[in-house]
Amino acid sequence: MIKNRGEKNKVISETAVVSRHAWLTLAILSSTLLTVFFSETMLLPALPEIIEEFSISYGTAAWIFSAYLIVAAVMTPIAGRLSDLYGKKKVLLSLLVIYVVGLTAGGFADNISFLLITRIIQGVGLAAVPAAFSLLRDTFPPAKLSIAVGIFGSAYSAGSVVGLLAGASIIQNFGWHATFLAIVPFSILVTILISKIVKEGTRSDQPINAMIEKKTTNNNKRKAFPIDVKGIMALSATISSFLIALTLIQIGVNNENLPQIAGAFIISIISLTVFVITERKVIPPFVDLRLLRDRILLPSYILLITTGITMFMIYPTIVQLVRSPIPLGFGGDSVDAANVQLPFMISFLVFASITPFVINKIGTIKPAIIGGIVSLFGTIGLSVFNSTEFMVSVNLALIATGLSLTMTATWNMIVSSSPKEFTGISVGVGALLLFVGMAIGPALAGIYMADHETLGVKGSYPSAESYDLVFLTAGLLSAVSLGFGLILKRKTLNSAA
Repeated sequence: MIKNRGEKNKVISETAVVSRHAWLTLAILSSTLLTVFFSETMLLPALPEIIEEFSISYGTAAWIFSAYLIVAAVMTPIAGRLSDLYGKKKVLLSLLVIYVVGLTAGGFADNISFLLITRIIQGVGLAAVPAAFSLLRDTFPPAKLSIAVGIFGSAYSAGSVVGLLAGASIIQNFGWHATFLAIVPFSILVTILISKIVKEGTRSDQPINAMIEKKTTNNNKRKAFPIDVKGIMALSATISSFLIALTLIQIGVNNENLPQIAGAFIISIISLTVFVITERKVIPPFVDLRLLRDRILLPSYILLITTGITMFMIYPTIVQLVRSPIPLGFGGDSVDAANVQLPFMISFLVFASITPFVINKIGTIKPAIIGGIVSLFGTIGLSVFNSTEFMVSVNLALIATGLSLTMTATWNMIVSSSPKEFTGISVGVGALLLFVGMAIGPALAGIYMADHETLGVKGSYPSAESYDLVFLTAGLLSAVSLGFGLILKRKTLNSAA
């Protein structure tokens, strides 16, 4: 009896040790997310300085964010597959090293071409975020995983808040190059902590790989976990050519570039067709297309795309609105732009933190629907009431509240609705589509700004009509999000019946 009691106490003690290590792992891995978006948000207030210094158009400037996110969208599932081959921790550390290299190089960019190259390198590093999430799932006890997901996700908002405030001050005092260099020491520290403290779990939830391994020889591990190179290339071509077409449209449609625009769209369509055909044949596929036919997952993926487009379409627009001279804007500086956006970041942080607990009370669907409603009211308010910085800030806070509810609830739906053996693939697809949406957003805003300019004292600036189009589009996307939230509610009710 005493022996059994001792064994029981030993189990409890070991569980407590694992739990403490899991919390420490959560803190370190969350720092990865915080670091990435801290760096990304710091750059936002610097957009007007970069446009002026390099003498580039608004359409070209949109690529500063789009190029970064396009690469991230492509690299996310690639990083997931490499994690299967070589281990999550090893891949995570490799991606963070690449990210640090990109940050350091960005601090010395002296022309737009070199800056875009550094942004591409940084985009490769952004794929470390899903890798960190996968490592977290292997380490954290299942009973606490939902809370861990919420805390991990809120690190994005925390990084954005701190980055917005610090970025404005750094730009004002040291210039925009310092926004890259300032985060390098912290990024190195996070990389070292992961290397020394974070442990890779031994639990395996990959029966797909196990089934593939049975069909291959035991002497060739690479055949057991093949990389779908054709699928990767086809998807990369699809995304890249599509956004190249958007960029050409931003510059302005004319007789000279019309064939290029049409050609880019044609390449995108052909590449997408090749991708679908390839993914249906190859084992294992780069992206399992069965996930896109799921009655719960498909609407959830669409919610992520619309949320990503809305968020990153509004970001650069508000910065430009605040920093454009009166009467075309508010005539503010980088600090003013940060202050106007601060309520957005704080609201997103607060509701990203509490939404997991709300989900435990009322489920995942209702927060997504509520988020769609709140976002819709916020975008309508922004379209109508945008004559002062205070009005813009209030409406941004409403939009952030809605987007935070929707995004957090959607991620929980994806994780909980995915078959256990497809969880990693499903999360990877969600991250890919979110990044695609985040890449489309700035490009779409750039199109509106490039097509609707007016002359100011020091050159051309976006007109009031361009801002109206951005806010109207954001409202339509919020309505779409609400619609798919209602579709999800109906589908879950039908499933329960």
